Amino acid sequence: MNALLLASWFGHLKILQILVSYGAKINSENKEGLSMLHCAAQRGHITVLEFIMEDLENICLDRVDKSGKTALHLAAENGHFEVVEFLIGMGCTHGLKDKDENTAAHLAAQRGFTELLQMLLETGVEVDEVNREGLTALHLAADGGHCECVKQLLDSGCNVNAQTNKQVTALHYAAQRGFDRTVSLLLDAGISINAVDSQHNTALHLSVFNNHTEVVRQLVNADCDLNITDKRKQTALHIAAEHGWQDLAEMMLISGVNLNLTDKQGKTCVEVAARGNHVILVDMIIKADRFYKWEKDHMDGGQDSWVRPLSFKQDRQPETQHIRSVLWSLATKHLCRGEWKILAQHWDFSDAHIRAIEQQWTGMKSYKEHGHRMLLIWLHGVATVGENPIKGLYEGLVEISRTDLSVSGRRPTQRPALPRCALQCDPHGVRMTATQEKPRVRFTSESYVGVICLHIHNEL
Repeated sequence: MNALLLASWFGHLKILQILVSYGAKINSENKEGLSMLHCAAQRGHITVLEFIMEDLENICLDRVDKSGKTALHLAAENGHFEVVEFLIGMGCTHGLKDKDENTAAHLAAQRGFTELLQMLLETGVEVDEVNREGLTALHLAADGGHCECVKQLLDSGCNVNAQTNKQVTALHYAAQRGFDRTVSLLLDAGISINAVDSQHNTALHLSVFNNHTEVVRQLVNADCDLNITDKRKQTALHIAAEHGWQDLAEMMLISGVNLNLTDKQGKTCVEVAARGNHVILVDMIIKADRFYKWEKDHMDGGQDSWVRPLSFKQDRQPETQHIRSVLWSLATKHLCRGEWKILAQHWDFSDAHIRAIEQQWTGMKSYKEHGHRMLLIWLHGVATVGENPIKGLYEGLVEISRTDLSVSGRRPTQRPALPRCALQCDPHGVRMTATQEKPRVRFTSESYVGVICLHIHNEL
């Protein structure tokens, strides 16, 4: 920069006046094409601008730099309200575009300058003007998470569903960035929640990919379509399964996402989770799949769901602590290799479920962990629908010919040689108790009490 441009850049009015009086070239510019008008506007020096426009001649108000920006562009981009007001008052052309085809309104929205944006809109700037990539001011404001600018543009009647050249909406930008307040504004304005971009991504796909929990919650609560697939034929749940994001998956599972859809590789969500060794998520998906199949079989055609699980996550409720301990002992100390799979088939686990569980490898005794996981998944199902877990467990053990682990329907005639842990459950409630004392068993025609007696040496 020469001395004239430096004086304009730093706002040294007196030095600028001296330089001009000694014949400095007022139309000089630097290698970026910045004139003294550009320098003063970019830095917000209103007194320098007043001197340039009122005391000097042959000053082009709409002169552009090498990026195609006028003084108005630079002032708007840097948030100088008074400068923009002055330039508009001097008669600058406020709808000009730079080399990226951005107007001053685009730049103000991109930076989040609400009052400045409002002033530009009041001059008659087209609110839905697009730049080279097809972005409107709304797209840029949403991409920056500038809620007040978004609100200003919506109040000015912009097209909330405007799409870029790549078919991206403002909701895509806000969701991808995780700006939940902006997402809320756009949803309230009626933006299309299921719009897809050129890669066939919805806002849900992008928010899940970037792990934005609150945005995913907003979109799910707004009834977005969970089953739309992207160009890889993946649903948002496939993406959550790839990354092992349990909280995001939980929201979609509870909302009833289709678990049978396959991606380009022919993988369902549970297979994707199993491939990534996301064990807890695999179990969550299997729980959901089993629950929805049960619900379909037990609901009337037009009836809304009357049972909803609070969670598909790991069960840590104190009410089930005792039976979970018994199931752990059963899986790790009593079931032989392969028996857990027979038990799973008896309880209608699909082959895909069993394969997904088996994909976990913890060593030669992996089958014990597999069996334990299967038993906890089964327990979740019976507890959710209000069935008697003890009765079901007894019947399952009988089915796999492990009557040595079960007694039912009769009083034991003799005490076993080893101490036993007994678990009792009233089928009319969910209260369960564990004791090492010999249980007192009652059977009536109105009530069934099952007793599972496991040969356990003080595990509980």
